[in-house]
Order: sequence, then structure tokens, then C-alpha cells
Amino acid sequence: MTEDPIAFDAVLDLCRDKHRRIILAVLAEERRSLTVNDLRKTILSCDHHLPVTETSEATLTEIERSLHHTHIPKLESAGVIDYDSDRQLVEPTDQFDRLQPHLSAILDIDPTLEDPIEL
Repeated sequence: MTEDPIAFDAVLDLCRDKHRRIILAVLAEERRSLTVNDLRKTILSCDHHLPVTETSEATLTEIERSLHHTHIPKLESAGVIDYDSDRQLVEPTDQFDRLQPHLSAILDIDPTLEDPIEL
């Protein structure tokens, strides 16, 4: 077998957290740059099943903080996204495309994610 086990292990590590799985799933579905606000709304919809207008400020702050301090930095350090902090824009990289087969398999078996995850 010629698959790179390091790449597979990296995908498993990136998929360890549900919010990162949601982020990766929406990036895989949309295949374009997304704003941090887009990601926040998608997490609210998929994980909390609420629109922004019905969500507490504390929940919004918690999600925003986790995006900025945990999830975006982890995805960026793995090389699967580029993050423009000035524009609050997350863009999938070529590395993201190379992880797609493993990522798709993991996301397909996650019983907590609806298919497909959309904005």
C-alpha cells in the first residue's frame, strides 16, 4: 500500500473535534474561501441547531473564541487552510485537496453530521 500514513494520521487528528469536522465538511462541500462568520453560522446550525438570531451571546463568543484560538490555528498549522486575519477569511489549500479521500471517509461515517453540510 502506497498511502502516506502520516497524512492519514494528520486527518484523524484534525477530525478529533466535532467543530473542526464541521469546518472541514463545509470547506469540502463549498470548495471556496469562507469567512469566519460563515464557519460560526455553520457550527451553530449543525451543532447547536440554532440560527444566530436565537443564540446567546455567550455561545457566540465561545464559538468565535474556539475558532480563533483553537480550530483555525490547528488547521492552518497542518497546512490545510490559509487564514487571512485582516479579512477574516479561511481558504482551503492544495494540501486540503490531497487529504480529501481520507477526510471524506471519516466525515461519511460521522453519525453526528448531516450530509451535506452547507452554509
